[in-house]
Amino acid sequence: MRHRRKGRVLGRAPSHRKALLRNLVSNLFWTERTEDHVDRFAGGFDPNPPKVKGRIVTTLQKAKEVRPLVEKCVTIARRSLNAEKQAEQFTTDAKRGSDSWNQWRSGDEWKKWVAAKSPAIAARRHVLKLIGDKKAVSVLFDEIAPRFSDRDGGYTRILRLAKPRLGDSGVRAILEFVGTHDRVIKRSEKPAFSDDDADTDTAETEEKIDAEKAVDVEVSAEEGTTAEVATDDGKEKE
Repeated sequence: MRHRRKGRVLGRAPSHRKALLRNLVSNLFWTERTEDHVDRFAGGFDPNPPKVKGRIVTTLQKAKEVRPLVEKCVTIARRSLNAEKQAEQFTTDAKRGSDSWNQWRSGDEWKKWVAAKSPAIAARRHVLKLIGDKKAVSVLFDEIAPRFSDRDGGYTRILRLAKPRLGDSGVRAILEFVGTHDRVIKRSEKPAFSDDDADTDTAETEEKIDAEKAVDVEVSAEEGTTAEVATDDGKEKE
């Protein structure tokens, strides 16, 4: 019996399973990388850019098992945004090591900045302890967390694929962030079956017919006046 043993084993040892989940989370976060992150961590060279940002394809069981860890990391990063905003009020644009920077470092603004920035630094260290990848942590706090600042949970979705995996016919699924690849359902217009709608349609058609008749009468009247002018000039009327 599996008393107090939650989660899927996935046919792996505990250490192997933990490393697998951490790698899946890191890969999902790293798909949202920008050019700045590539320059910072990969030296400006990205040999394997993602086809679609914010999406990975894995088996259905792995996607269900890794989703809670992704949600937890995003929640930790999202809650640290307020601390980073407060710390921006006390920061400085001076170059590190300059006289102005040293003066700021020795003043009260430095202490206020440290007090405001500490929760954000603790959050980054917490997420780094969970997934163990500095690159993914940087992308999470810089790109993903601000996007979900007004969302309380439900940051990802799982979409089951119809085509199984080659080799073992494993059920595959897509794990992706919400908000970027949302499916929009286009609904057709509902036809009108009521008498009021029919009356309005007939009224509109009658108005169009009357307008066309009025145009024809004006055209015929203009043709008659031109014929009369021609007869006055002495030309024979046909």
